[in-house]
Amino acid sequence: MQLVIISGRSGSGKSIALQALEDLGYYAIDNLPAMLLDALIDELREQGGRTHLAVSIDARNLPAALAELPKLLEALRQRTIKCQIVYLTTDARILLERYSATRRRHPLTRNSSLTLEEAIDQEEQTLHQIRDLADLTIDTSRLSAHDLRRRITDQVAHQRRDQLTLTFESFGYKRGVPLDADIVFDVRCLPNPYWDPSLRSSTGRDADIIAFLGNYPLVDAMANDIQAWLERWLPEYQNSQRSYMTVAIGCTGGQHRSVYMVEQLAQRLVRHMDEVQLRHRELGLQYTVNAAH
Repeated sequence: MQLVIISGRSGSGKSIALQALEDLGYYAIDNLPAMLLDALIDELREQGGRTHLAVSIDARNLPAALAELPKLLEALRQRTIKCQIVYLTTDARILLERYSATRRRHPLTRNSSLTLEEAIDQEEQTLHQIRDLADLTIDTSRLSAHDLRRRITDQVAHQRRDQLTLTFESFGYKRGVPLDADIVFDVRCLPNPYWDPSLRSSTGRDADIIAFLGNYPLVDAMANDIQAWLERWLPEYQNSQRSYMTVAIGCTGGQHRSVYMVEQLAQRLVRHMDEVQLRHRELGLQYTVNAAH
């Protein structure tokens, strides 16, 4: 049986993620008490026919049940159940805006005197154990519902357990570091095309920016160093049962240098694996590069 546990901050898109998996054939249950997970799996196995299960477990659970979750998951894995934990997170300021716009109540403000901001902070503290156990963390701060469904489809439903899923993400520091980044490289020391007015409106995927940055040995040297580091250490992450790795590359605005570097590294690293996923956060682009290309 394949089990996907969706968790994370309220308002970060857990319902959307669960619905995406349900549409892909998973038996989906929202807000499952963690203590019932073992019994549910036994019941589904007895009934037969269901091999894919997705459940949402979050801060609405009793704290004692969440504390026992690591032991429960270890026991499930010993029963040869393939388990993935997906943790959805969102910047607290954006969560405040979402709740204010929808006028919905945060689950932890019900039957309590907590303010919305206090509830958001307390929820993050309550979920720290499951967050630390997560195989994949997704920052939904700037994702639309469509984008999140695609991420769930590409990175969860189609993920191969015998291969590490590598994602390169470009971003701009002026909008913050991605919350789901595992490794971050800063390329702001490289020559900046922004200061050439004729290049300002282009991106790191355009020929004029590629030509501009390609003329600097310093840029190629940094790409070589990052590539060498990843080729040395990615196998060790995979050997430690790591299933996902997001490598974020940042420059000031996330339009030129970081985009160029992500494209270059993806083309180099895809030679060693079937495919590499790319996300350009500030450009709103996401796609996959295959080894065949």
